[in-house]
Amino acid sequence: MKAKLISIGNSKGIRIPMAILKQCNIENEVDLEVEKEKIVIKPVKTKPRDGWNDAFRLMREKKDDALLIDETLDIAMENWEWK
Repeated sequence: MKAKLISIGNSKGIRIPMAILKQCNIENEVDLEVEKEKIVIKPVKTKPRDGWNDAFRLMREKKDDALLIDETLDIAMENWEWK
């Protein structure tokens, strides 16, 4: 497929059809690589829980890691009555 370059400020860009973006699982960000006069565009693959360790560490440092659920709550549901 051929595409024309468009001006974007001092840079150039291309319009990529939505069907191609969906086929390649590209949403908001891409990784660009140059390989022997070729531009390779790949989707950025983020891990679902990427950064959680740092966030939890920061919560602990700020003493913002208190439990939201009472510790005495019977979460095993052994003594619960269902009506």
